[in-house]
Amino acid sequence: MDTPPLSVLHEDADLLAVDKPAGLLVHPSALDAREQRSALKLLRDARGEWLWPLHRLDKGTSGVLLFARSQQAARAWGPAFEEGRVGKRYLALVRGWPPERGAIDQPLARDPELPSQGQERLAAATRFERLACFEWPFQVDARHACSRYALVAVEPVTGRRHQIRRHFKHIAHPLIGDTTHGKGAHNRAVAQWLGATRLWLHCEAMELPGRARIRAAPGPEWAALLR
Repeated sequence: MDTPPLSVLHEDADLLAVDKPAGLLVHPSALDAREQRSALKLLRDARGEWLWPLHRLDKGTSGVLLFARSQQAARAWGPAFEEGRVGKRYLALVRGWPPERGAIDQPLARDPELPSQGQERLAAATRFERLACFEWPFQVDARHACSRYALVAVEPVTGRRHQIRRHFKHIAHPLIGDTTHGKGAHNRAVAQWLGATRLWLHCEAMELPGRARIRAAPGPEWAALLR
């Protein structure tokens, strides 16, 4: 399947930021071995330069994706991500109505693909703010005639794998469209209601200390949620 060129959001001597669409891998992965497309390969082929991903976005997540343009830049910026000095803001659609704002401080197993039991638990923290509440006229749970969802702004303080998805599952407000940590019935009902099937998670902005604030506008499928 052809993929349109990735939109460049920021470029300087050290860094390249693009707007990754949902459904595109950041780099080839054994977890999705049949998928040949990736943002890394598309950019290397289009630009003719070697690039180093500085962080991850899940395949289903859209938004700001940052690469280093040299090994030296990768070594310089890697600690900023590891130490939580790079600010990130996501938009997410979750089941139910969480509190207006809150913090989730819940250690997570290192590898979400493996059983948690026996794994090392890593410190993980996420802040969130509820932006809007929705009550839509379709039934998923037989106890309720309507179904409730919320748009939230999310700021991960740490950068564990699947952190946002796992943390919102932990507080019983899983992300819509999350086939691993969410609820299939809600995923299907919302996809039909909004006319879009995706993981409803978008990296809207990234704050690079001393450098720039990079923003990726949400796609048109978010319009009904942002009005």
